[in-house]
Amino acid sequence: MTARRRYWLMKSEPDAFSIDDLRRVGVEPWNGVRNYQARNFMRDGMQVGDGVLFYHSNCQVPGIVGIAKVASKAYPDETQFDPKSDYFDPKSTREEPRWQLVDIAFDRKLGRTISLDEIKQHAEGLGEEFALVRRGNRLSVFPVTAAQWKYLLSLE
Repeated sequence: MTARRRYWLMKSEPDAFSIDDLRRVGVEPWNGVRNYQARNFMRDGMQVGDGVLFYHSNCQVPGIVGIAKVASKAYPDETQFDPKSDYFDPKSTREEPRWQLVDIAFDRKLGRTISLDEIKQHAEGLGEEFALVRRGNRLSVFPVTAAQWKYLLSLE
């Protein structure tokens, strides 16, 4: 029996890594996540083939800009071992790595950005549990229900 496809939203600052960067490289390790809950979603929840809403954050018009898919099982994030990396973690060891990542593959760029403001205007259609519009949520990786996925993409 195969597992049911899951859906996720993953945030990236476009100055660091954008949907256009993903389109150019095709597949990229989603490194640098240093939040345990977001790490756990990648490590324990994500499966190859899951859908990803690619979200640009910390920019002039934050919002969903594209679709990707999970392209690997979780594996240790190499940046945690590199003292020159901004994501270095001196408490992490190769024997007991703290941080995991998955590879993400480009699917398509949306015809337009579905902005955060627009998403907030449609919050009732997404339900109260939609993490992006919940007060105080700062997660860069979180699950999206199949209904939320479909609803958000219907806004394109």
